[in-house]
Amino acid sequence: MKRKWRIVPHDSARVEQLIRGSKLPPVVAQLLVSRGVYDAAAADSFLSTKLTGLRDPALLPGVPEATEIVAQAIADKTSIVIYGDYDCDGMTGTAILYNGLKLLGADVSYHIPNRLEDGYGLNPEAITKLANRGKQMIISVDCGITSIACAELCRELGVSLVITDHHTIDESLPDADAIVHPRLPGTTYPFGELCGAGVAFKLAWALCQKICGAKKVTEPMRRFLMQSLSLAAIGTVADVVPLVDENRILVSHGLRMLAAEPSPGLAELMKVAKLTENMTLNTESIAFSLAPRLNAAGRLGQAQLGVELLTAPAGERAQSLAEYIDELNKNRDSLQRSVMLAAQKQAKEQFDTENDPALVLAGVGWHQGVIGVVAGRLSDKYGKPVIILSMDASGKGDAVGSGRAGPTTINLYDAMSECSDRLSRFGGHRAAAGLSIDERQIDAFREEFCEAVSQQIADSDAEPEIIIDAEASFGQLSLNTVKQIETMEPFGEGNPRPVLLCQDVMLAEPARRMGSGDRHLTVRLDQGGKVVRGVAFGEGDWCEELNDHSGPIQVAYRPVINEFGGYRRVEVHIVDWRPSLARQTVG
Repeated sequence: MKRKWRIVPHDSARVEQLIRGSKLPPVVAQLLVSRGVYDAAAADSFLSTKLTGLRDPALLPGVPEATEIVAQAIADKTSIVIYGDYDCDGMTGTAILYNGLKLLGADVSYHIPNRLEDGYGLNPEAITKLANRGKQMIISVDCGITSIACAELCRELGVSLVITDHHTIDESLPDADAIVHPRLPGTTYPFGELCGAGVAFKLAWALCQKICGAKKVTEPMRRFLMQSLSLAAIGTVADVVPLVDENRILVSHGLRMLAAEPSPGLAELMKVAKLTENMTLNTESIAFSLAPRLNAAGRLGQAQLGVELLTAPAGERAQSLAEYIDELNKNRDSLQRSVMLAAQKQAKEQFDTENDPALVLAGVGWHQGVIGVVAGRLSDKYGKPVIILSMDASGKGDAVGSGRAGPTTINLYDAMSECSDRLSRFGGHRAAAGLSIDERQIDAFREEFCEAVSQQIADSDAEPEIIIDAEASFGQLSLNTVKQIETMEPFGEGNPRPVLLCQDVMLAEPARRMGSGDRHLTVRLDQGGKVVRGVAFGEGDWCEELNDHSGPIQVAYRPVINEFGGYRRVEVHIVDWRPSLARQTVG
């Protein structure tokens, strides 16, 4: 799917003004201006990642109440269980709170639901079992904000419930003992984009201060909080929340801690992921190496092992868990390719992938643990929201689904809300959501969902597009220039790695597929005698089309520094390409 290109106009006057006021390198100044940062104060605010920029945890809505309740439970030796979600954000947040409460002397354990058997969020059967085992308090992580019935069940069973979450809030709140949420109704917290692990980190921080009776915590608590930054960073990047404001600080310092002092389990996971000591860790290290492995454990129903790895002491157990989770990731990759091929075939044969506003695909036996990733890949491929449904082979029970908004501005949660009468259950946020549905309702739901998406498109006049920060030839890509660009890290949602445009590019060598399943593409590109290696992840299908094209092309790309064998060189990650045309056609 070729998306619209929109190149940001070059405003030389503003760039010069920013350079004079901030002393920033010209390339960084131009990129900041392209993102609406025009003066030195705004640039300092954008680029700053000082830990002092994190707001007092007591300001986060619900933290004061939750802190009082949990601190008292610690003192009373109340049996506490951390109930986390099964994705990477939930696992890392659970590990933060579990490690913190253990340090503070709590009687604490953790429970992670089985994705394939229990489904998302708080589960009545699990709550009943936990209560029967003597658990007196449940602290949720990354879930619970819509669990009204489960909160009522906790009341009936005499179990205290503290909810920590960041997902979309329904019209009614659960009747919990405390709710920690950055967008709690009636509150005005200035940053509502913390992920579940970020929220858990803030609560753990507040608990340390409460137990100490001071803002400055003891040295063991300080070490715990600093090491927890690496877990918060992994959860933040994995959950694709905007890397601005507090999230930018958490990820920046979390990456430093991950490089300098990873927990034993993370150190072992980094080994199997081949993140060697001489490599520079960045958000891509998390997004493409660490998070997929942790998520694989959750997707295949073994998230509990993920948390065990993240909380394990040094030794053979941490090593064996990391190796096992690496194997799970390989199995997940195989399952994912199988579902991807089947879903693509269905999309091409049964639907209009070009003109349908959204795709709702369903298959019998598609593994529930990988349908979210497949939905994401297809939404990126087709430039529209995609929902993948896994139907039971027996024909009994509900189909389970996962949806992604992809590169669109569509609010997936709102679109699904318009069709809620067709659904047994749903939840999530703008970019990603989960659902369950009676299989007999799938066709009607597909029609209503596509209509809801169409209405959003009509209201916003939205069209998927690639925003290009600036035009830059390959000859401008010195190692020093790319290093300057990387001062804008951490890159991710809300602060993407800059996309540049290069005109009149030729293939120095034929493109070829690479990677597992030939999913990726590598090619050597030549512009005016300057040859660079280009990689397009997930775009192996471009190979034949590129090689069949005989003329020059335009390339939208992200410049990166590749470290291999002790050498550092500039490469480009290809975002999109098209045959060279008159320049006015760009955008």
